[in-house]
Amino acid sequence: MLTQVYVLLFILETSLCVDLVYRIDEESNPRTFVGDIAADTKLLSNISPKDDSNIWFSQLHQGNTNNSQLFNVAKSGKLYTAQRLDAETLCKSNVECFKMVDVAVQQEKSFIRILEVKIVIEDVNDNKPEFPSKQINLTFDETDGKGTKKSIPNAIDKDVGIQNSQITYLLKNNNDDLFTLSVSKNMDGTSKLGIILQKKLDREKQDSYQLQVIAKDGGHPPREGVLNLQISVRDENDNSPVFSQNIYNVSIKNGYQRSMPIVTLSATDLDSGKNGKVMYQFSSKTSESARAYFKLNESTGEIWQLQKFPPGSKRTYKLFVKAKDGGNPSLSSVAMVLVNINSQENNPPDIDISFISKSAGDSPSISEGVKVDSFIAYVKVTDNDVGENGEISCHLHHDKLQLKNHGRKKYMLIIKKTIDRETKNNIDFTIVCQDRGSPPLKTAKQFSIQVDDVNDIQPEFIKDIFTFFTYENEEANFPIGFINATDEDLDSGGKLMYHLENSKQTHAFKISHLGFISTTQSLDREQQEIYKFKVFVKDNGIPPLNNEANVIIEVMDKND
Repeated sequence: MLTQVYVLLFILETSLCVDLVYRIDEESNPRTFVGDIAADTKLLSNISPKDDSNIWFSQLHQGNTNNSQLFNVAKSGKLYTAQRLDAETLCKSNVECFKMVDVAVQQEKSFIRILEVKIVIEDVNDNKPEFPSKQINLTFDETDGKGTKKSIPNAIDKDVGIQNSQITYLLKNNNDDLFTLSVSKNMDGTSKLGIILQKKLDREKQDSYQLQVIAKDGGHPPREGVLNLQISVRDENDNSPVFSQNIYNVSIKNGYQRSMPIVTLSATDLDSGKNGKVMYQFSSKTSESARAYFKLNESTGEIWQLQKFPPGSKRTYKLFVKAKDGGNPSLSSVAMVLVNINSQENNPPDIDISFISKSAGDSPSISEGVKVDSFIAYVKVTDNDVGENGEISCHLHHDKLQLKNHGRKKYMLIIKKTIDRETKNNIDFTIVCQDRGSPPLKTAKQFSIQVDDVNDIQPEFIKDIFTFFTYENEEANFPIGFINATDEDLDSGGKLMYHLENSKQTHAFKISHLGFISTTQSLDREQQEIYKFKVFVKDNGIPPLNNEANVIIEVMDKND
């Protein structure tokens, strides 16, 4: 190893009672030259050359130290290493590593002085940070939340130099930022490390993580040590069993099938261990009559037929099977098994229709204002026969309505054309459904829908101008004539109200709610012979509709 020697004059160290300071790298070979004490102290500068040979240097040996084993001082004052120096063995960490050598200077038998020589052993970065083990295993639970911390050991660097033993830490391979490294200082200056969880883990997505903690010292060049972290995610029972399908549709013959199961259900659970172990059982929704004919293997999910079905029994059995895991508490899910019993029976379809709205009389109704393509009823056809005997097609022939397919044996009843109640106040139609059996069987079912009125007709006067004749000098409330208007709407939409325009022409007249005009005072032909004004009619629909007509009243003369 290359040795570097640094010399400080003893003048600089007088305050520390040190005469000389030398520096040498650790790990230098034995007999490495450290320094020339005679030359560096200049003790011979005032002595004539002929007397130099009478002056010698010798190392003082103390009984309780091993300094004599570390250095040798020649008679000439040259200082050498006596062995390979290891700073980590000789000194504590994080302090300046040095040894003191006391050297006696004598001239013949006379004592001149004692020199105190400080030899600083420079630390070489020859040790890397080391963890107690190369790998440790950590476990986090799926239920652990953000901030959960797991402690890990710190690294030790045996170098004694402050920089060489200064350790910084880095977390590596943390691509998802799920974890962070916590570093704090203990009272003795060592580091306290921990792995902190940043968000909840999902074992079903990833059950383990491999990280590395890098410990790097401050030397030049720096050296580093590696701790491999194997992080496992402990399962929490957070997944229910999932069936391969929600509904199992099975068809069997009307006999006794005992050699094999009629169906095998399969459910999987993403959890591990007992949390992922699935058992099967009939749910409480499975009827006792169904349990009498079927049994379920709790471990395999196989369903077996127990006995033969009697004549006239049900054509379809509905079984509800629960898949349950072994967690605590356990989680479960349910699938439905439809067991269809094949037979030679052929039955006609059954048609059921459900309307969106009903009238006050509990019969189906629609508004005449309903828009084209509006959905007004849901049609469902039932035929429990199997095979082609249960395949159904339906049709409807009508100018206002049509059927639209909405799935197997399901239809929507749609408005095809605009409906007018004033033309026809109810709609009668027939839906026909037929199976594909041999021979095919069909069902025709008649329905009637009442059409509710919408105020869409404007009141109409029977004529545009009403002309009346009356005599002068008659008393008030004398009848003039009847105004007549019609409205084909029903109820409030057809109920009419009349009123006269507000003008000088109408102050002598009034009109009743039935349209009857009479006088409010006696008329005088000599003052006014003819009255002309407008009459208005309005229905009570929402919104109301109105109309108007002209009225002419001629006052006839009396011999007054």
